[in-house]
Amino acid sequence: MNGVHDMGGMDGFGKVEVEANEPTFHEKWEGRVMAMVRAMGAAGAFNIDMSRFSQEQLPPHIYLASSYYRRWLLGLEGNLVRRGFVTGSELASGHAEEPANPLKNGKLRAEDIGRVMTRGKYERTPQAPAAFKPGDRVRAKNMHPATHTRLPRYTRGHIGVVERVLGCQVFPDSAAIDLGENPQWLYVVVFDATELWGPDADPSSKVSIDAFEPYLELA
Repeated sequence: MNGVHDMGGMDGFGKVEVEANEPTFHEKWEGRVMAMVRAMGAAGAFNIDMSRFSQEQLPPHIYLASSYYRRWLLGLEGNLVRRGFVTGSELASGHAEEPANPLKNGKLRAEDIGRVMTRGKYERTPQAPAAFKPGDRVRAKNMHPATHTRLPRYTRGHIGVVERVLGCQVFPDSAAIDLGENPQWLYVVVFDATELWGPDADPSSKVSIDAFEPYLELA
């Protein structure tokens, strides 16, 4: 979706301030939020794309004013309410008031932790041959979906070259809205900076993105 989260290619935010010896978490509650998100995902409450989409739906003034893990917390709350695991009233009171929807994978147990902490695999069996190959000139479609997408807004309508084929993987645009995995081919596409930002851009710079097949067309 087009939202304030899609900041790629934008300027005016100032330089990135690097914090020396930055800790993993600045406050204890941040670690608890991460644990809750991972636990609910492992229990089948939602997948990673649903989690991202929930954060993207935050109003711009809240998104921009929130820290990284506060966005995680607000996204978690939104997902849990929308999917019937908790009510807004229960969040406010801190107590269960009625039975929640059952979790797909049941409760998270201590013996599940190893599995939960292992990085997921998203490769899937292709249903058709790849449409593009390395060296193909492709255009990122000028699309403006109302839901989650992994196609950066600044690349839409611009021409790049396929560098690698990464295989067939879960399609985030479908997974984010509960329409199944819908596996699609994934490509590394390289764009010249001048193609993206015009003649004033550094002509020696290039930008590469991972783009799913439905995002692309032959140029």
